[in-house]
Amino acid sequence: MPKLKTKKMVAKRFKLTKNGKIKRSKANKSHILTKKTSKRKRRLRRATITDKTNVKAIKMVLHN
Repeated sequence: MPKLKTKKMVAKRFKLTKNGKIKRSKANKSHILTKKTSKRKRRLRRATITDKTNVKAIKMVLHN
């Protein structure tokens, strides 16, 4: 049986935490930043935990 390959696109976007949760970066931080407040941009910098509805699918393509 061949080994399952990790989807590199997913591996770059998501990191697995020690407790098995999946960490991701927030969207809307790449362009059109002039109309966004400093407070909003600062919050977008921080990473967040992925919603539990997507965890199973992400872990499947990460193969962890």
